[in-house]
Amino acid sequence: MKTMNAAGRAGLLAVVGLLFCGVANAQLREPIKLDAGSLGNSTESSPGIRAFKGIPFAAPPVGALRWREPQPVAKWDGVRDASKFGNVCLQPDGSGRGPKGLNIAVGPGSPPQSEDCLYLNVWTGAKAANERRPVMVYFFGGAFTEGAGSIPLYDGDALAKKGAVVVTMNYRLGPFGFFTHPALTAESPHKASGNYGLADMVASLRWVKSNIAAFGGDPGNVTVFGQSAGAMAIGALTSSPETKGLYQRAIGQSGSWMGLGPSGAFATRARAEETNKGRADAAGATTLEQLRAMSAADVTAKLGGRGPGGMIVDGWIIPEDPSDVFAAGRQNPVDVLVGSNRDDLSFAPQTATPEQFEQGAPARWGALAPQYLSLYPHSTNEEASKSQADSSNDGAFWHMRLFADDQKKLGRQAWLFYFAQNPPGPAGQPAFPAAHASELPYVFNNLGKAPLFPDPSDPTLAAASAPDRKVADQMSSYWVNFARSGNPNGAGLPTWQEHKVGESDRAMILDANPSLEHLPAKARLELYDKLYVQMRAAR
Repeated sequence: MKTMNAAGRAGLLAVVGLLFCGVANAQLREPIKLDAGSLGNSTESSPGIRAFKGIPFAAPPVGALRWREPQPVAKWDGVRDASKFGNVCLQPDGSGRGPKGLNIAVGPGSPPQSEDCLYLNVWTGAKAANERRPVMVYFFGGAFTEGAGSIPLYDGDALAKKGAVVVTMNYRLGPFGFFTHPALTAESPHKASGNYGLADMVASLRWVKSNIAAFGGDPGNVTVFGQSAGAMAIGALTSSPETKGLYQRAIGQSGSWMGLGPSGAFATRARAEETNKGRADAAGATTLEQLRAMSAADVTAKLGGRGPGGMIVDGWIIPEDPSDVFAAGRQNPVDVLVGSNRDDLSFAPQTATPEQFEQGAPARWGALAPQYLSLYPHSTNEEASKSQADSSNDGAFWHMRLFADDQKKLGRQAWLFYFAQNPPGPAGQPAFPAAHASELPYVFNNLGKAPLFPDPSDPTLAAASAPDRKVADQMSSYWVNFARSGNPNGAGLPTWQEHKVGESDRAMILDANPSLEHLPAKARLELYDKLYVQMRAAR
């Protein structure tokens, strides 16, 4: 054995010193250095998990930046405080969709509402900036009119404990996020208007790519996940060239992701411009200056309402109908974990008589109406009402299965779920259905938090229920495992079989007792396949 001389020892010590310096520099110590400035004063959400709140990812979209593509954040001096959530985007206080019409994004204790609202939040358990943990970016639901990344239900602490770096964000809503006008299109460098809320999502992903490594996250391993409108946005964004390479995986929960199909075609920019120009003219705003001079209250009251107000084919973020992109196999090749809830549409009960059920069938189903009527019983008011809901629920599952099919055809991993857990309610009350958004407390493992929609279930009982805690632990683990590797399976979890194209009667049932649950009837899903072909042929 050769004895190391003094020069060799000195060289080795120098290398070791450099290594230790590198480790020290990689420590996740505050202030955190971002591309726009330094960030500090985070909060410890639980032992070992730190939350950084209210981080700007784009310039405030106010004044001349109202209805503009997200602009870069102005650099700041000093250390920016990260202890409080940023403003919530302007939105209604209540939507009438729950018994109390409550919007929990703007409830007591919520941040103030403002047009200055493009902020995101990060939860991380990383001890060093070089850990390269999987990143999960959440896009909330709320019909593109309500919601916020600060809602307690979306607290990322539990997912961060399982190894993810979790990001929630705000995007512009209602007429602030989805208003289009010929003058706005003309001034845009992309010759597009509308879809500002989607552009905000893209901007947040670009922020993640540039900055998430400072929080111990891996900018090359990003999963977007979302529910309802958030899942719809994810489907549309997966068809967009603007998101190529910004995320590697996607989780969609109960979101009809394509424009063509049973939910109807995407509106075009031309159609949206015609509708919204009429609203602007009626409000006395015929120029960009007049539009941007309108008060926020007037924008809400006079430029919102029914008609084109959500995602559109704008020629930029969504250059063409996503259905055409997916049908041609030109969407971004990302892994997916997607599904819906057994009683998705039960939060908005539907009633129908046998006559109404039969009369409404031809308008939607055309030549398939006789098959539709034979598959959905409707001889009584009770049967017709149940079949009305069953048809909607089957359609929601079919949409998500199609997403899985199309990604699988690209050679990506695809996993399909069917959520069927009944959130517990007060003693003596009937079980609350597995309704739209009822999976969220389980996904985030936040059973004690208020649900998205007011309902008779009891979060306190759910948090104390062993079966519900088990489902929440399993689902949150599946979600994080998928974000880590593209495969939700892991030690101690029931085996989840990967989706196969053509197997419409197989999905992972997420329930404390899945043996008692059944997927939508295969014949009904095949009928939706036929409807999709029929509607595409009729274009």
